[in-house]
Amino acid sequence: MDSSQSAVTAGTAGGGNGMMISQTNDTAATPAVDNPKQNLNHVINSIQKTLGLLHQLYLTVSSFNAASQLPLLHRLNSLVTELDNMVKLAEKCNIQIPMEVLNLIDDGKNPDEFTRDVINSCIAKNQITKGKTDAFKGLRKHLMEELEQTFPDEVESYREIRAASAAESKRLAQAQSMLPNGDMKVKSEL
Repeated sequence: MDSSQSAVTAGTAGGGNGMMISQTNDTAATPAVDNPKQNLNHVINSIQKTLGLLHQLYLTVSSFNAASQLPLLHRLNSLVTELDNMVKLAEKCNIQIPMEVLNLIDDGKNPDEFTRDVINSCIAKNQITKGKTDAFKGLRKHLMEELEQTFPDEVESYREIRAASAAESKRLAQAQSMLPNGDMKVKSEL
């Protein structure tokens, strides 16, 4: 019996008839914490453990004989227990995967293609928006030049009003982010 079989047998002590009594898992023994990254890590660890159990099961089945029936049952029970554990851990994770990614995976393609396409789309939209913004800035500059030639007094008072308004807005924004003791509020990142 190899070390993986003895580990499986040790986990089934007292189970009789090839049945396993609740096998403890490192990820299940940790206290329940609502940390999404930690929950995801638990699921990833469970997936890796399941893949290891599937590999062990494959090795046992590929060299099956009458003497390996009990280890086969133990490994099947370990796999079922780990899959059950994985489902319980996955319920704590709230991960939203776009259907396009799942379709790419089903088609045998790399899901990184989706990420690349989304980033390229964002870059293209950003360039379009930047072009529009630059066009409006150019239009504003041209209008201000034309207005200044036609109505110099009104443009001067407009600039004064605009500067006062901008200073007031800046002061209000700073006052809202100040605490009574003068410290600045810091936005917490989630």
